[in-house]
Amino acid sequence: MKIGFIGLGNVGGKLAGTLLRNGHALVVRDLNPLLVDSFVQRGAASAASPREMAGSVDLIITCLPTPAASAAVVEGEDGFLAPLRSGQIWLEMSTTDDAEVLRLGALVEARGGLVMDCPVSGGCHRAATGNIAIFAGGRRETFERVLPVLTTMGRHILHTGTLGSASRLKVITNYLCSVHLAALAEALTVCAVAGLDMNTAYEAIRISSGNSFVHETESQVILNGSRDINFTMDLVVKDVSLFDKLASEHHVPLELSPLVLDIFRDGEQRYGSRESSPNIIRRLEDACRIRVLGQGFPAQITDHEPEQRGYEVVARSGESAG
Repeated sequence: MKIGFIGLGNVGGKLAGTLLRNGHALVVRDLNPLLVDSFVQRGAASAASPREMAGSVDLIITCLPTPAASAAVVEGEDGFLAPLRSGQIWLEMSTTDDAEVLRLGALVEARGGLVMDCPVSGGCHRAATGNIAIFAGGRRETFERVLPVLTTMGRHILHTGTLGSASRLKVITNYLCSVHLAALAEALTVCAVAGLDMNTAYEAIRISSGNSFVHETESQVILNGSRDINFTMDLVVKDVSLFDKLASEHHVPLELSPLVLDIFRDGEQRYGSRESSPNIIRRLEDACRIRVLGQGFPAQITDHEPEQRGYEVVARSGESAG
């Protein structure tokens, strides 16, 4: 199966790199020619446009920063929709609006194409090693066709149900990540102003009921001072806004989410849209006139687990074990 990959940014570039590293025939496209050249030098082909790409691949993967970017790639003047052939597959791996996935998916299906939304979760460090988790929404028969590709890019592959279900779950899990990050910023700052040793504080949280994936990763780059997690303030605002939209559509009276959104909007205004999201702690550091730092923590997170072939995670059936 020849694969086209559009979007070679922080996450997409690592997913595409995993495909290339594992021997898949790959055609790439990105607005940044330097990113494209780096893949061509490693053996990939390139396409001048999504339209051109559609003529030479069986599967098109998109991993883009906004719903508008995905829409342009699909249905824009140089989009892949017009030349799409019956049986071609589109995997939308962006974190996006489920309504937009359904709208664009309907256009693809009307031309005989197949579509799944397949966002990822677990951080850039796991995307780099092929150990990231992938949610996959769409028809079961399409899922089974693309499963060998998904198990190359990721380790834990969950078929979430119909098209759009994966995108809904992705914004929910990203919302939880943002809540954890905001809470950790407060917790670590309180540790610092209370005079606690920050290395000890990190370990206390890690081995306790207060632990989380976010603590084990993002707290480390906070305590290093780099705050570099390859994820930015504007992306947090986008994701939490999508979560708020989903909740509003279903008339859920949220309480925490609006507060978290206000915190990151304020961080974006203070420090810039492209500021790394863990640097949300600066709001508290500035207010308390301190720096929250430890010793010996890495500037970036690296996945030390060996790359492994992925597998499908099957949700429990709900049937009684007895």
